[in-house]
Parts: sequence; C-alpha cells; structure tokens
Amino acid sequence: MTSRPVIIVLTYNGLDLTLDCLRSLDRQRDASFDVLIVDNASPDGSGEALRRQRPDIEVLQAPSNLGYAGGNNLGLRHAMQAGAGPFLLLNNDTLLEPDCVRTLLAALERQPGIGVLGPMVYTWGKGKTISSAGGRIDWRRGDAMNVGAGESDDGQYGPRPVDFINGCGLLITRQAIEKAGLLDERYFMYWEETDWCTRVGRSGFAVQFEPGARLRHKATIQSSELGAMALYYVTRNRVLFFGKHALGRRKLRTMLHVLHGACRGVWQETRRGRTEHARAIRRAMSDALWGRWGAASVD
Repeated sequence: MTSRPVIIVLTYNGLDLTLDCLRSLDRQRDASFDVLIVDNASPDGSGEALRRQRPDIEVLQAPSNLGYAGGNNLGLRHAMQAGAGPFLLLNNDTLLEPDCVRTLLAALERQPGIGVLGPMVYTWGKGKTISSAGGRIDWRRGDAMNVGAGESDDGQYGPRPVDFINGCGLLITRQAIEKAGLLDERYFMYWEETDWCTRVGRSGFAVQFEPGARLRHKATIQSSELGAMALYYVTRNRVLFFGKHALGRRKLRTMLHVLHGACRGVWQETRRGRTEHARAIRRAMSDALWGRWGAASVD
C-alpha cells in the first residue's frame, strides 16, 4: 500500500461505548493505522469528552447530525485530502478482536481487485452468534439481508464475494471511492452501505467477506425490535435503493414487492398495537413517493 490506512469511528452519543471501541483498536496486533473520530454533533457532549480523554486521536466535529452517510463522508473527505487510504468505517458500538485489522489488511494485499472488504460480525456479548456474514440482495423480492444472522458460527461461511458488507465495519479502498463516489447522503442512515457496495461492484471492484476478521456489534438482528424512527428509514430507503438500482423488466415487479412489504408492515404493526411504528411506515412511503430524502422526523 502506498498510503496509510485510516479507521474512521463515527459517534453519536455513547461515550463509554466509543471508549471501549477505541481500546479494542489499541489492542490490534501487527497493524499500522491512524484513527479519526467523527462526532455527529452528539448532544451528550461526547465530542468534547473524547478530546479530553483521548488527546492522541483527532476528533472531527460535524456541524449537526449528518447521519451515517454524511458523517462518514465528512471523515472520508478529510482523510482523503491528507492522501490516506484504505479506510475502515466503524460504528462506535463495535468491539474488534485483536487480529481484525491485520487480517483485513492482509486480505486486501492478497487480492488487489477488492474494493470493499468486511469482517465476520457477531452479536454483542459472549458466544459466536452471527449478526452478519456478508449481505445478500434479493432483487426479485426487493429486499436485502445479513447472511447467517442468528446462526452460530461453525465455520460455514468462508471468504467469498458478497452483495454488500454491513456498515458497522466496512473497509473500502481509495480507488473504489474515486471511481464509485462517496456515500449517498440521501439515505441519511440505513441502506446506504448496500447502495455503496452495489456501486462499487458495478464499477468493477470485488465486494468480499473475510471471516478471519471478527468484531462484535451492539445492534438488534430482529427487524421487529426496530424503533419507529429506524423503521421509517428502513422503509423509505428500501424504496430509494431499488428505485435507483433495480434494472430492466424486473424493476416493476421489484417495486411492487417493496410496496407490498410496506403495506404488510403497516398491518402487522397495527395488529401489535404499535401505532407509532405503523404511522412511521406510512410516512416513509409518503416521503418516498414525493422524493423527500435525507434527515427526517417521524411525527
């Protein structure tokens, strides 16, 4: 590699989680990299606290909450101007095993055609329950899923090309960004990494899963546990993704599946008595119809 890897840790509140994530980076073996924190205007004062407690790490302050896409783009532009790359994007609620970074960088060295590379993601806590072993897009049904979610890792998922990498821990090369572009900020959060990996793949690069690199992510693997705001973005951005990327004759069928999924979601949430969640789905479909993207509130 001709430039130095940079790990971009995106934070929004959760100071203790961020500090634990940084400690896991301190424990990385046989890997040389820089760390850049992007604080997404955390209202709990995390940005200032991180500057005090980790003066050895640069903290970039966003002017407002820019979401996953905008916050990471802020960090990527900053690092790219300094000539850095590749870049490992991390959510602050992740913990890396000590060989994670070294294994990812070694895999990248062995396969120069890779544009995006991702680790095995386990659920929080102990054990080897998979959260994501790479991602798969179902173009026919207009959906995407994390492969292996909920399964115990018994070595059933080896290194292989995948459709996308979960955005909680995603390594991307500078060359892939220069060709495919940065994250699409219309998503704000959810589906943006799927969009990015799709663009990288269509730009001629491989999107690869590397199970020898492992991290843990503090996030639900059950869609039924999503809050109303998260459900809004998941629903709205599913429309954006497939409207943007589905091709040819299958596009109409795909979009009908997306619409059916949203209608079914309203029915299910209403039956559960979760009226706020049902209202979020309806608002998401309305905003998608009118092309209202980016940050939004569910009222």
